[in-house]
Amino acid sequence: MSSLRRFEILVPLLFNDGTPVPEELLVSTFLELREHFGAASWETQTVRGIWEHEGATYRDNLTRFFVDVPDLPEHRAFFIHFKEVLKQRFKQADIWITSHTIEVI
Repeated sequence: MSSLRRFEILVPLLFNDGTPVPEELLVSTFLELREHFGAASWETQTVRGIWEHEGATYRDNLTRFFVDVPDLPEHRAFFIHFKEVLKQRFKQADIWITSHTIEVI
């Protein structure tokens, strides 16, 4: 049995100034993942978050992309690089990318 890993990416639906992220940026992000890995998923419901930083409270409206791939160093390296691309694309100080092992039954 091969080891699989899920990479999940949360990206904002609004820029920091409150303007909506253009749909084209979301679609191009999804298509890049699909083209690179052959498959990708996109949860279109809004993920809402609240967090604090240096005494200020922030609210986020996010969407989630994810891919399930073999647990290989080159896939981790892709996401480390892709995170920097996404930070620029969505004008964010950080983009939350998580990963965890999965077992498909």
